[in-house]
Amino acid sequence: MRKKPNQPVKSLDRALNILEIVASAEGPLGVTEISQKADLHKSTVYRILDTLHYRGYISQKQENEKYSTGLKLFELGSLAINELDLRSTAKPYLEELKNLTEEAVHLGILDDGEIIYIEKFESPKTITMRSKVGRRVYAHSTSLGKAILAFSSNELVDSILESKGLPKKTSNTITNEKDFKMELKAIRKQGYAIDDEENEEYIRCLAGPIFNHKGEVSAAFSISGPAIRLTLDKVEEFSSLIKQYSKKISNSLGYNGDI
Repeated sequence: MRKKPNQPVKSLDRALNILEIVASAEGPLGVTEISQKADLHKSTVYRILDTLHYRGYISQKQENEKYSTGLKLFELGSLAINELDLRSTAKPYLEELKNLTEEAVHLGILDDGEIIYIEKFESPKTITMRSKVGRRVYAHSTSLGKAILAFSSNELVDSILESKGLPKKTSNTITNEKDFKMELKAIRKQGYAIDDEENEEYIRCLAGPIFNHKGEVSAAFSISGPAIRLTLDKVEEFSSLIKQYSKKISNSLGYNGDI
């Protein structure tokens, strides 16, 4: 977990908060909407947006004067992602898995107690996933998060549960700490995790851990799709693929242990 600075720079903190609000929105936002979400006066928000727009981090739609992320943010994000050996190493395996299953395949890492998607291969089928590279999601309600936490230290799990909690995303989300830890124990035993419509209704996922050369869990990958297509029988069928590719990707990163 990232440590809060003793003397944060207020103006910078506000600017980054506004940038995150705009980046995480489903569509362009107006000044009033951003002001409400950031809990800041409109004049303050406008000045920050004006600076971010000047630097290329924010773009403004001419037709409605609403704001969305700019190309500069994409540029920096792409540079950061390209620095991850994990992503380039796993990419051919994930693409192969997508072709075998014809479902969406994701690669995610744990960052500040949350899962962030760093790679995605879309399903060729008509119903596709809303997820996108760079998006953050809860760890406890996703197969990616559970696959990573199951093989993480008890101290890290407890720290994340304390800071993030177990918020209810759907009627299937595990919100009890004891039940969640029992789920992690089962995942360690079977070698893969399932999100049974726990993060989004009608979406089912299964994920496997990825280990680095030190034997530490460093990421996870998942197969995701509509529950009507990715049935429980299909999950059972794909679970062997998850374990197979978990070993392949981990071995390619220098891991020599069992999975």
